[in-house]
Amino acid sequence: MSLTSFPTFPYHQELLLWRRHIHSHPELSWQELQTTQYIIDELAKMGIASIERPLKTGLVAIIENGVGKTIALRADIDALPIAEQNTCEYKSQNDGVMHACGHDVHTTCLLGAAKYLVENKDKWKGTIKLLFQPSEEKQPSGAEAMIRAGVLKSVESIIGLHVTPELEVGKLGFRAGPFMASADEIYMTVIGKGGHGASPHLCIDPIVLSAHIILALQNLVSRYADPKTPTVLTFGDIHGFGATNIIPEKVELKGTLRTFDEKWRKEIQQKIKDIATGIARSFGGDCLVNIPEGVPFVHNDAVLTEEISNVAEKLVGTENVVEMPIRMGAEDFSFYGHHCAASFFRLGTGNAEKGTTISVHNPKFDIDEDALVIGSSAMAEMAMELVK
Repeated sequence: MSLTSFPTFPYHQELLLWRRHIHSHPELSWQELQTTQYIIDELAKMGIASIERPLKTGLVAIIENGVGKTIALRADIDALPIAEQNTCEYKSQNDGVMHACGHDVHTTCLLGAAKYLVENKDKWKGTIKLLFQPSEEKQPSGAEAMIRAGVLKSVESIIGLHVTPELEVGKLGFRAGPFMASADEIYMTVIGKGGHGASPHLCIDPIVLSAHIILALQNLVSRYADPKTPTVLTFGDIHGFGATNIIPEKVELKGTLRTFDEKWRKEIQQKIKDIATGIARSFGGDCLVNIPEGVPFVHNDAVLTEEISNVAEKLVGTENVVEMPIRMGAEDFSFYGHHCAASFFRLGTGNAEKGTTISVHNPKFDIDEDALVIGSSAMAEMAMELVK
């Protein structure tokens, strides 16, 4: 499918301009001031004047059109601390910052849907809230902050989309029920007694303690987690502060915990703390464990997911609507589902011939821009169906 495959969606050029401007001017989480103003300016050109700014960045635009349901469409607007390696004309102009997760695409699709909804009010009645959310990539969560600010007041259902380079452009992916994992960051400081590497008997080696802790914690996944509940425990950063002949005073560990069960999530968090401190103390050391509250798992409402997937089938054809597998990646869109019916779907952006199959969070990530009109028209058509 291409942009020209959707002649009834006449904003092809605007979509390209929006996406390329946003892509070339990325901003990190909670710093999206210019992005926020750009969105406000573009919405104003569409005649959308009802705009709320409950947080320092991001916004909520409201389109009211008679009596009907209130639903919400969501896009995230922040970028990642990645130095872009693409050479395209719309390459990031902000050194070390890049829209490597497609949030420029999500924002563009929501702008396109907004323009269509404003110019086709004869086709629907009700209220549609457009949530341009900050800080999806970093804690504290922008979704959680917007909810606390009251953006979901009167909202019956909310939908959002996410780019997927492994899914061919022209396809849309859906999954009812559990879809994406919860995510918690783990920070540990293993405390020992430093000294000379040649005299380990006079020290309490925190590197050895850390090795015991990491290996023991893997048993939580293999021997304590229900095999039917996907669980991942990964430590990706170990800082020893020592040298070839220095046993350090401490070791810092950083990791991530992912799963699909909120009860088990709390249980394993406590087990991590108990095991880590227990092992460290048994060797005469100690371990400080901090697991800040992360994001819950994404659960797509079954009825809502069926409704929007039916719309997708009419839009792109049944053969281009696919069921997605569960993913261990996380999304703070999950918070919305705790307050109203929510569904998060996938937008195919991959095209091998155009070289757009590289994964997100990669410095060479890019999309097939033909996906823009598909994402925009999908959000608009779904919104019009949901407010009926």
